[in-house]
Amino acid sequence: MKIHEYQGKEILRQFGVPTPRGMACFTADEAVAAARELGGTVWVVKAQIHAGGRGKGGGVKVAKSLDEVRQHAQAILGMQLVTHQTGPDGQRVRRLLIEEGAQIAREFYIGMVVDRAAQRVALLASSEGGMEIEEVAKHSPEKIHTLRIHPVDGLADAEAAQAARQIGLPEAAIAGAVTVLQGLYRAFVEKEAMLAEINPLVLTADNRVLALDAKFNFDSNALFRHPEIVAYRDLDEEDAAEIEASKFDLSYISLDGDIGCLVNGAGLAMATMDIIKLYGGSPANFLDVGGGATTEKVTEAFKLMLKNPNLKAILVNIFGGIMKCDVIAEGVVAAAREVQLTVPLVVRLEGTNVDLGKKILAESGLPIISGNDMADAAEKVVAAARGQ
Repeated sequence: MKIHEYQGKEILRQFGVPTPRGMACFTADEAVAAARELGGTVWVVKAQIHAGGRGKGGGVKVAKSLDEVRQHAQAILGMQLVTHQTGPDGQRVRRLLIEEGAQIAREFYIGMVVDRAAQRVALLASSEGGMEIEEVAKHSPEKIHTLRIHPVDGLADAEAAQAARQIGLPEAAIAGAVTVLQGLYRAFVEKEAMLAEINPLVLTADNRVLALDAKFNFDSNALFRHPEIVAYRDLDEEDAAEIEASKFDLSYISLDGDIGCLVNGAGLAMATMDIIKLYGGSPANFLDVGGGATTEKVTEAFKLMLKNPNLKAILVNIFGGIMKCDVIAEGVVAAAREVQLTVPLVVRLEGTNVDLGKKILAESGLPIISGNDMADAAEKVVAAARGQ
């Protein structure tokens, strides 16, 4: 689960990380009122969407008067902001953050992720603030310093200070940097995040260290322990089909292709998408119905896939273990009848009660194409999508 920048900064402040003062707004009038309340002579008007690269896309503007605040707010609100993370369609801006200006002397990057190989939280720090960390890793990997934090000891003062010095923060700012790094680590662990970034972390002219941006991704499996994080959820920023899928406990992710995939098990679902690509097709979605799929879940899965206007064929690929093949076959037949399927359907079954499952499909009277194995099913669904 992702949250907005202003929400991430609320979390950072809870853990002692200093940020510029700012206020979230939904209208141009609110933006002007926020700037007036913040005071000063310079404000930053920032689009709030769940994507990076907002400044390059025109979603971050500096205003030096209240009139400019209004002008920028009116221009940004409602715009379809396109960044390298939104895709070509962009994301509609519905929220703003109005923030006080800061006298920036230098910019840095700090972030935290889980290093699964080391089974520790990894602190990434770089002198190249404001840039995408992937680009830094590609072109200047020596400028990224990594510290794997002991899960019991936590981030020690000396370790945090060393990381700050490695990226070039001056001695006068080390104490402030330690506060920021330790606060970010506590927020990451206590809120069960999967990613936490401050990019840029800025050094001001008077040697203060501020989080000028904040990005958090949270472990969705841990959200039941964090209702305060769930309250931050912005459904406008999420794919409508994925929201609908979550209501039926379906794992669904929209993709750019034209072949729908209905599979049980995440690993098999990924393998199914791979083999579709191998045979020259393009998957329209990732869809894992899980090990306990009911007729209702299968029907809803079909409905989700059929909402895609680019859909040309569907591949159902089931390995019957916990989920028996005859049960899934009955669900597929019932679902196909209810939704009045209009695209070719290829089904591959294997595992428990496979013969009974195939018998149910064959006797259904529906134009279902049977796949003997994964390769055969993939070849057939790609051909069906091409009208062959």
